Parts: sequence; structure tokens; C-alpha cells
Amino acid sequence: MTIGSIETICWTYRCGRNETACVTTSITRHPPRDLRRSAGPGWIGGTVALIAATALAPASWGTTYSVTTEFLPPDHPLFAALMRSLPGGLILILATRALPRGMWWWKAAALGALNIGAFLPLLFVAAERLPGGVAATLGAIQPIIVAGLAVAVLREQPSIWRIGWGIAGVVGVGLVVLGPTAALDGVGILAGLTGAACMALGVTLTKHWGRPAGVGPLTFAGWQLVAGGLVLLPLTALVEGAPPGIDGSAIIGYLWLGTVGGFIAYALWFRGIGRLPVTATALLGLLSPLVAALIGSLLLSETFTAGQIAGFALALTALVAGQLNPTRQRRTRT
Repeated sequence: MTIGSIETICWTYRCGRNETACVTTSITRHPPRDLRRSAGPGWIGGTVALIAATALAPASWGTTYSVTTEFLPPDHPLFAALMRSLPGGLILILATRALPRGMWWWKAAALGALNIGAFLPLLFVAAERLPGGVAATLGAIQPIIVAGLAVAVLREQPSIWRIGWGIAGVVGVGLVVLGPTAALDGVGILAGLTGAACMALGVTLTKHWGRPAGVGPLTFAGWQLVAGGLVLLPLTALVEGAPPGIDGSAIIGYLWLGTVGGFIAYALWFRGIGRLPVTATALLGLLSPLVAALIGSLLLSETFTAGQIAGFALALTALVAGQLNPTRQRRTRT
């Protein structure tokens, strides 16, 4: 199958009495976008690589709980969130030397506030007032919210396939992380649901607005990390302040959160949102509670029960199946 073709057209005209000239023009013709996407293994391989790279972001975020408990000073989650966002964002802006222009000042501020500045404090409130399993299960509903927002904001056709797998993913995560003694708290539940909604809206608007021309994922991530960090800065100063003692272990933890879990993860995440279907990308977020549960089990030398293994398999199946779109594939074949 030919992905693109080059046609040469010769335009002949008379220059004089018996002389002619020929001007050739080369035109590259490309097949429709959906045909290119299904044209061959090269396109499939590129999509799989993009999905895998994007999945590294929520996988790295799944290490946050263990890093926080094992390396960081206790009772300072907002300071940890601030260290995760503001320093890395400033480094990216200084490195790329690119600032928003025009309407992108308020767009970057809105996205940073939703994806980072509002989401992280609400996440920590939910984590403090609820068992970790309940908070993780509430966060896992984000793909379902994104699916609804994609219809309302992006005018996409509702995907029953991805909504169904989103529900299956929530069930799978619940089987993995929910314990028999899970307690419920009204404020914690409200914070967990609001945090998931903020992140879902931020993801949807990131897809809707795209990125300015010539702005790469690192620059885009830097804008949002700084915007989110500026939201967290006064909140952290008023509520927590800095930890009394920061040792070498804490420095390692903050470096991990700010680099691997910060600007690297967010650059990969925003790059994936721009190129992949938004609901499918949101389903990759199921990796975060799964990685957290897996690391926690390894640290505590515990084994998964049969129900947890089944939930793990169901959540992973939902994550993979959500990257597919059988309806579009059938339309392409026809």
C-alpha cells in the first residue's frame, strides 16, 4: 500500500516562434488521515510506542505514595506537591526561554490550576480523610468523567466501548485496593470526586485547546507546572510551611517527584493527550493506583489475594481495550 505519492506535472508553453519551455512541479499527495493510521505496521508501531510513552506518566505518579511515606518528612503533603511542580516548571521555562503569548496566558493558568494546583490539594485531602483504597477508587472514575466531557466539550460521539471499559477499570481498581474495613468520610469523598473532576476537565481542555504552534511538550508542561505551583505556593505557606528538617533522603524524594514524577511525566502526558483520543488517554491513568498497590505489596512483602489478582487483570484489560475503537475500525474497513 502506498502511503504517499509524488506526481510530476509538466507545464508546456511557447516562448518564441519555435521554442517551448517545460516547468515541472512536484506535488506530494497523501491519503486521508484515517487511511494513513490504518495503512500498515509502521503506523501501528508508532501508536503503540506513543501509548507506552504516555503510560509512563501515570506509572510514575503511582510511586508518589511510597516515595512520600519512605523518603519525605511527614505531614507536609502540600509542600511535596509544591516541590513537584514549581521548581521543575521554572527550570523548563528558563531552559526553553518561551513564555505564553496572548490568550495563552490565561489558558496556561487555567490548565495549570486544574491539572496541578487544584487537583493535588484535593487529592491529598482525600488521601488523609479516606483509606488509600477508597481514594484511589474515586480517582479511577476520571476516564468516565472525561468520556462525558468529550461529548459536551469536544463534540465527540459517545463511545460506549470506552465508557464500558472505564466502568470495568473502576471495578478492577476497587478489587485491588479496597479492603474490608474501608471507611467512608463525606468530606474525603467530596474531595476525591472534585479532584477527579478537576483533572478530567483539565485533560479535556488540554485536548480541546491543543498547544500553540511551535511550542513543544516540555515548554507546555513548564507553563502548567509554574501556574499550578503558584496556586500551591500561598496555600502551602498558610497551611503547612516548610518541613522543619530536610535531610538527604528527603532531597532524593523531592528530586524524584520534581523530575520523574514532575516535568518528565507531565511532558509525556501532555504530548500523549495531544495525539491520542482523550478518553483512551485518561484510561491510562488506571496505572497509577495499580503501580501504587504493587509497590506497596512489595514493600510490605504481602501477596495478592485471588480477588486482587482478578481485579488487577480486569483493570489492565480495561486499560488496553480502551485504546481500541472497534466502531472506527469497522467504519474504516467499509
